[in-house]
Amino acid sequence: MARRTHSGPEDCNCLAVRQAARHITQFYDQFLAPSGLRTTQFSILAKLRRLGPMTINALAAEMVMDRTTLGRNILPLERDGLIAVEQGSRDRRSKELRVTEAGEARFRAGTKGWVQAQRQFEKAFGAKRTTDMRAILHAVTAIELGTQAASAEK
Repeated sequence: MARRTHSGPEDCNCLAVRQAARHITQFYDQFLAPSGLRTTQFSILAKLRRLGPMTINALAAEMVMDRTTLGRNILPLERDGLIAVEQGSRDRRSKELRVTEAGEARFRAGTKGWVQAQRQFEKAFGAKRTTDMRAILHAVTAIELGTQAASAEK
């Protein structure tokens, strides 16, 4: 069988991943709703809890988000007192984010829904496929894809 060298727009990797991400995000948001958190907010709190206080730039890199998108996502967390923005411990000119006691409590409240979502997703998608999917997606975020279109043509 001949192998296609160029796929068409219907085979767009980016679109497939974005559609899957939106689908899964909507699913998790339903489970997190009782805690008052959205999936991205829960993930931000989880990163800060695990890694400790960090700058917006460092958190954006960890989250694989651009700084402005992260900024929009941390505003409601700061407004609700779930994170604090403080002067940097290493560089007084920088700002560091940290989880507050209220943020810890909200995160714990959200964890119950998150666990339910994880279990239900795994039940629907299959335990092995879920584990494999996470491994593949972690591998995708770890590779250097390059930014120049010309490099793709070499």
